[in-house]
Parts: sequence; structure tokens; C-alpha cells
Amino acid sequence: MQTRIDDRYPTRQSPEPVWQDRTVPVLYPGDQSHPPLSAEQASQFERDGFLVLPRIYSAEEVEVFRKEVERLGADPTICASEKTIREPGSETVRSVFAIHRDNPLFSRVASDERVAGVARFLLGGDVYIHQSRLNFKPGFTGKEFYWHSDFETWHAEDGMPDMRAVSCSILLTDNDAINGPLMLIPGSHRHFIHCVGETPENHYRQSLRKQEYGVPDRASLKKLADRYGIAGVTAPAGSAVFFDCNIMHGSNSNITPYPRTNLFYVYNHTKNTVHETLRTRPPRPDFIAERERFEPLPIRPERFF
Repeated sequence: MQTRIDDRYPTRQSPEPVWQDRTVPVLYPGDQSHPPLSAEQASQFERDGFLVLPRIYSAEEVEVFRKEVERLGADPTICASEKTIREPGSETVRSVFAIHRDNPLFSRVASDERVAGVARFLLGGDVYIHQSRLNFKPGFTGKEFYWHSDFETWHAEDGMPDMRAVSCSILLTDNDAINGPLMLIPGSHRHFIHCVGETPENHYRQSLRKQEYGVPDRASLKKLADRYGIAGVTAPAGSAVFFDCNIMHGSNSNITPYPRTNLFYVYNHTKNTVHETLRTRPPRPDFIAERERFEPLPIRPERFF
């Protein structure tokens, strides 16, 4: 049993939305001897809450990743697993979780210094994988992801204490303006929005298909968008998008013929491990939120072709 700690972000407890300004760093100080980002890139991440690194994986490497994705999609064991999440209202695959644990190739990608090294730099020290998944947004039928802050969910439902985590989305297909790209509100990571509504039991079963709790109110969203604007992330396959755990983001549905497929890794600092006393409900499955394996990720250079 963990010793109780103070809840600095008591979300889903008030009948009205509450704004709370961020008091912890966005860019944490760490080893500066061989920074993987330029000073300009680091400053941009700190200011906007996200950063796009174009084409860090070659076309040949992306093709290796795509072939493995196709193999997984044809594997009946994967399709039947509880770690595979379907689209709301259909049997189309939306996400496959825990790819860093279950798949040797995508485990290597998780530790690749091209992405994990950037995460370690942004978070100022050793990191582990809090969550990983393969995200699909198929042509014609891919559904939207509604506006949300990941940290709000990870805090309320997993017990993540503070904003010292970063997400990395590796694009396996071109993400353009028409196939439902990631949208972010740059600067919104400076504010924590306390959401309204008590978390239902086993909320994850519904929220991974379509989130209805832990989403911000429309007035707060409009206030954020009016203040900071909305940025659509468009980049070619092989690019990586890093974004702060508290930035407000979402994406539209995809009615084009062109799919959008991404690898998704959440890096958390080893001093920010989840804490059971911060949750108000039983823990989500460990394929959604790591609760035991907090050892530092062995970051190393990798090549996949």
C-alpha cells in the first residue's frame, strides 16, 4: 500500500469546470552534453507544447513497420485480444495496445534513441513506457478522437502524479489536412482544465472507443482556441510528433480513402510513476497503464532496414 500523497489536480470532483495554471516545467533540465534537439526546437516545444521532427525514419524503415502492421492485422490472436480496441459501432480496429511489450520490432522502436532520446531530453532524465499502442484511422470509416488532455485521464484514472510525461506519435502514413490529422491547441499545456463528471466503473471499456468523461467543457475549449488557435499537424510518413501530456488535442474523422496509421508511445519520467492513492476507481488494465515496470528504458541507436 502506497503512502497517500496530495492530489494537486483534483479533476472530476467539481460540478463546474475549473482552470488551474501550470506550475511545473514543460522542459525539464537534464543532461545537456549531447542534446538531440537544437535550442530552437527545445524552445518551440516549451512554447507550443509540441514539436514535429520530419522524416526521422527512412522510407525503407517505414515499409518495415507497415509490413509488421499488416501482419498484426491478419493475426487472429491479435484481433481477438482484449488489447485490441474497436471503433464505436463497428468491429473495425481502432487501436492495439502494449505493442512495446508484445512485439519485438515495436519494442526496439520504443528504445530507439531517435525518439526515446528526445523524450529523455524533454523530461530531464530516465524514462519508461507508460503506454504504447498502434493507432488506426482507416479510410472512409475512421472515427474522431474528441478533444482531451491525456494527463487529465492518466491522473484521474491511472494515478499519474504530475505533468512529466510526453507522447510520441510516429507516422506510418502521410498525415495531411484531409485524413483526420492530429489537431492541437498550442499553449494549452499551460492550463489544466478540471473536468466535470464522476468517472464510471470500468470507464476504459467505453472511453477507448469513444471518450465521454474526462473531456473538457465547450466553453473552456472555445476559450483556449480563441486564445491560442488550433494547429493541424501535417507531416510525411516517417516523421515523429512529440507533444506534452497536458496539451489539448484531438482529431476529426476520416472520410477520405486514405488511411492514417501511427505508432504511439507515452514516455514517463521514472520519478513520476503512477500512485494508487490518486485514483478514485480500480486500476485500468496494465496494458493501458504501466503499474509495475518502472525501470529506465535502455535507450540505444537502432536501424530497421
